[in-house]
Amino acid sequence: MDLYMMNCELLATCSALGYLEGDVYHKEPDCLESVKDLIRYLRHEDETRDIRQQLGAAQILQNDLLPIVVQHPQDKVLFDAVVRLMVNLTQPALLCFGKVPQDAASRHHFLQVVSYLQAYKEAFASEKVFGVLSEKLYDLLQLDWEQRQEEDTLLIERILLLVRNVLHVPPDPVEEQGVDGDASTHDRVLWALHISGMDDLLKFLASSQTEQQWALHVLEIISLMFRDQNPEQLAAVGQGRSAAERGEDTRELETLRQRELAERKSRALQRPSRHSRFGGSYVIQGLKAIGDRDVVFHKGLHNLKSYSHDLGKEPRRVPKRRLAAREAELPRRSARNVQLFLREFCQDFLEGCYNHLMYLVKDQLIREKAQQHDETYYLWATAFFMAFNRSLRFRPELVSETVGVRAFHFIEQNLTSYYEMALMDKKEAATWARRMHLALKAYQELLRTVQEMDRSPEQAVRDSSQIIKNNIFYLMEYRELFLALFRKFDETKQPRSFLRDLVETAHLFLRMLERFCRGRAGLVVQSKRVRRKKKPRAPAALTAQPPTPQELEELWASLTPQLQACMQGEVPLPEDVVPFDAASETPVEEQRAEALLRIQDCLLGSRAPEALRLLRSAREVWPEGDVFGPAGVEPSEETELLREILFAPLPRHAPPEAEEPEELEEEEEEEEETMRVSEKEFNFLDYLKQFASAPVIRAYVVLLRGYAQNSAHTNHCVARMLHRLACDLHMEALLFQLSLFSLFNRLLSDPCAGAYQELVTLAKFILGKFFALAATNKKAYVELLFWKSPAIAREMAEGYGSLREGEGASSQRAPVWTPQEERELRELYWKYKEVEGEDVIANILAHLQAPGRTRRQVVNQLVRLGLASSVKDFPRERKGTHIVLWTQEQEQELERLFEEFQGTDDVLGNIMKNLTARRSRARVVEKLLGLGLVSERKELYKKRRRKGHAPVSDEMEPLGAPARDSSAEEGDSDEEEDEEEDNAEEGPMEEHWAPEDGAGQGLVQHLRQEGLAGPLQWLENYLKRTAGDREEDGVSHPVPLVPLSEDNEDAMEHRRFQALLRKLGLRPPASEQESFWRIPAALTPQQLRRAAASLARQGPEPEGSPRSPPGQLPAPPHPQGPPPGEGPGRGGGSRAQGSPSDRTSPDPLSPLPLSAEQPPASPGSDSERDEPGPVPAQAGTKRRRQLDSEDEDSASPGARLAPPVPHVEEDEEPPPPGRRKRVRRVEEEEED
Repeated sequence: MDLYMMNCELLATCSALGYLEGDVYHKEPDCLESVKDLIRYLRHEDETRDIRQQLGAAQILQNDLLPIVVQHPQDKVLFDAVVRLMVNLTQPALLCFGKVPQDAASRHHFLQVVSYLQAYKEAFASEKVFGVLSEKLYDLLQLDWEQRQEEDTLLIERILLLVRNVLHVPPDPVEEQGVDGDASTHDRVLWALHISGMDDLLKFLASSQTEQQWALHVLEIISLMFRDQNPEQLAAVGQGRSAAERGEDTRELETLRQRELAERKSRALQRPSRHSRFGGSYVIQGLKAIGDRDVVFHKGLHNLKSYSHDLGKEPRRVPKRRLAAREAELPRRSARNVQLFLREFCQDFLEGCYNHLMYLVKDQLIREKAQQHDETYYLWATAFFMAFNRSLRFRPELVSETVGVRAFHFIEQNLTSYYEMALMDKKEAATWARRMHLALKAYQELLRTVQEMDRSPEQAVRDSSQIIKNNIFYLMEYRELFLALFRKFDETKQPRSFLRDLVETAHLFLRMLERFCRGRAGLVVQSKRVRRKKKPRAPAALTAQPPTPQELEELWASLTPQLQACMQGEVPLPEDVVPFDAASETPVEEQRAEALLRIQDCLLGSRAPEALRLLRSAREVWPEGDVFGPAGVEPSEETELLREILFAPLPRHAPPEAEEPEELEEEEEEEEETMRVSEKEFNFLDYLKQFASAPVIRAYVVLLRGYAQNSAHTNHCVARMLHRLACDLHMEALLFQLSLFSLFNRLLSDPCAGAYQELVTLAKFILGKFFALAATNKKAYVELLFWKSPAIAREMAEGYGSLREGEGASSQRAPVWTPQEERELRELYWKYKEVEGEDVIANILAHLQAPGRTRRQVVNQLVRLGLASSVKDFPRERKGTHIVLWTQEQEQELERLFEEFQGTDDVLGNIMKNLTARRSRARVVEKLLGLGLVSERKELYKKRRRKGHAPVSDEMEPLGAPARDSSAEEGDSDEEEDEEEDNAEEGPMEEHWAPEDGAGQGLVQHLRQEGLAGPLQWLENYLKRTAGDREEDGVSHPVPLVPLSEDNEDAMEHRRFQALLRKLGLRPPASEQESFWRIPAALTPQQLRRAAASLARQGPEPEGSPRSPPGQLPAPPHPQGPPPGEGPGRGGGSRAQGSPSDRTSPDPLSPLPLSAEQPPASPGSDSERDEPGPVPAQAGTKRRRQLDSEDEDSASPGARLAPPVPHVEEDEEPPPPGRRKRVRRVEEEEED
């Protein structure tokens, strides 16, 4: 920037700072005010950072600010202001602009600011400047926290930020073109920092217990100090070269020598013995020119090998978005004195600071006290210092803070987060890729450290490494990490160095895992599988049935004392009850009706004070009509008025039902994910097969292209993986790819091929396998053009169609359509295409001769044949969408069927079977009520006959309950679908189930005769205790029935005992996630006491015994699912026990045959095979937890305890003997 274009006010301010005369700087009287003015100007600069550029062009920092700091440090106020200004001037350009600008003008300003920062860094390479900063920082750190003022703390932070900003300035590649070993600007700054003693202050801050707030500042400065260093090379400084290093250098020199000799030999062969003025013309047979003739070559034969049709053409320009990602700055070797200083700093830092500092930094990261992306410094420090420790003298105690399962988890978590963000944030994918590279190097160094711990002479260290490997190899996240990174590798976003580290880390992980599996039979690891199932639509909310008069009387008896206490002033009334909302759009009359309903709801909920306050407030709002009583009402009259409101059948608004449109569009149904966690026996080859995929192999081929620039270890890692796939898995056909073969051709023709003997051997092996296969499979040459999956590679090697005839996953493919089947499909399509009112695909499936065809296969084949343009031409019919209105003929048919089956036991079921138009049960019931054929739904309940009793009982089964007679079981699938739809619309009825009075007397007598009197007594006490708890708490929850003794456990598996439990209304385990029977929440304390009393009776039921309340319909519990409002795992265990109740659900209301017990499933049976169907999710947030029953504390000492099982929690039941799997399902459902 031209100095003459500088702002006049800014120029005057800079002139008022002072002047430099020789080596002495004379400050002006207004120096302090001028510095503050400059700070104010920087605060108000524009987006081009014009003030910053003008100050940089004027070299204010070099000529004024630094001399003031060096020569006037005693002026505390001025020193503080100058340091504050320098922190602002030296802040990174990325912080000034936010990101690297894309447009040319902004990018020019960005580069201009960077150039000024590089000039500032050159000026800071002075021992005097860092000497003054170090002395000032030392004096401030000497102050105790009681003496340290806020200004002192700010100055400490500003000095650290200034050092950070100076070290952060990037090098200038044009000015610093020296070779390794020369002192760069960064080296000179580091040397000045070392001479001034600033490095010792940094180590003090890192190790001090009282200066913990500077942990992240110190770590950031240290990471910038070692930005260009290689930890292995730094650890080797000052030591003799090892034999391995000398051998590596010898191999590199031999490679270069062979390449030079080969080039010299080729030049000698190309040089003709006698110069010829005419090169001659040749015809290359077999190589066609643009036309049909052969190519005519007009040059010498020595140039024939380099001939190509592309000679003379302009190279195609690669689009910017397809350019390979640029590599990060390569590490360089600093001057030797700087290297020795940095090596000594690393040693001291590891011995006294590393563990303490890393603990503090991680704590701040976990507690989110740090700034965004500060974890990258933690990842860098982990990789660098652990590599330095491993290369110098491996001492695991020096890096113990970052060695462990928690460190693996933290790094894996960040690596996965960066990976996901790189996929989502496309614009910043390169930035996320750099962070991902840092996390990957830290993960690699952790693995190398664990591998080094295996070689330690100390047994305790080796045991620690075994524990770490047990954990990381057990969890699936660590095993699947590399597969995900390989599959999503993108050359345009991630550099080759990332791919190199990824390949080397995967090689190390596979080698450690292979050695870990050696000699271990039956290694068990964790496996997770996400199961997605469509979330069923929430059923329409049922209107709660009003309580019976008897229940209202009992409720009023309990409310009367509360009301008397409130009226006498013993219980205060709430003050925040408002019956009227003036801002509501609801009319006043409707609000008065709602106030009555609110009073009734408060009484039903036993909230007497709130009901009384609401009544009195409503009386003041609506005094007319004395609806809420007159003004001077007596307390006794208020009590009677509340009783009338409680017993009044007030009309309630039913929730509006959504009308069904005639034509519904395809709706996206919500899916709920269920994470299934299990254990399985680990097989290394099965795990290795996951790497046999095209994206993984393509990434290895990309890295192998630069085999000449790769290190010997990198080429070995690539060759070892390809060898595993070709030899260990016998999938060499996966490597039959033209790009790889072209690479093999370049390798084999390389003059230095002898230096890559491992790659050459692999190439010859793969090529030999291919040509052997090509002799029998002529299509192998075409297959070279495509990347292949394992299934296609197997077909290519064993013959096409071999998988369809054999076993495996590919055997599930749809059979190929033969020409005869296609002809038949065409004829059927044209035959039924014009038929109106019928489904074309259904007619085709009904008349196809070939069995096993599905609707999707037929539709897809019609699209392939061109008979249909899209799959959408054949929408699947949905229930309840075509028929909405009842026609006159359908109403007459319904009346006729009702008259015909009116006297039968199942009126509705018979009507549904004979109804022509498909209707749901709910729609049929509504129509029968609308036509006046029945007055209430109770008349349509199915009458149930008891076995052994001829007369029909008065008990009837409610709608929606599963049919239990033979006629219902013989119903077709259409009726079952209608019943499911009916259940979804009307809702389950289990909440209103009531156990029969004296239920199961015959079963009780049989069980007592079989010696089960003890379990019956236990069950009776359990029911009584549950009834008492529900009365005391006032809240009902499902209670698991937990047997604690051997007798009770045996009884719970007894078939007749289970039938008795069903008779009493108890619910069996709903799924594998439940292990115990449950007392449903719907059973009231009175019902539980009647059930307990029925167990205590010895003889037949006496007359006059209490019956169920009138008007309440008993309904049997649903054997397939939990009652509404209950989660399938609330309070239950998490293990499938394989009890007979999981597989059989006999009729709970019919006596069971007196036959032998059904044998339970074998202990070794797979839990996945007997898994029950999914349970519809209920609203609300629920977590499946393991049972923590209070009865466990009171268990008898003689209770049998199962032997300990690995990885089983304390309160979790062990699996049956012989089971290898441990299944645990983790389900979380969030509130809508």
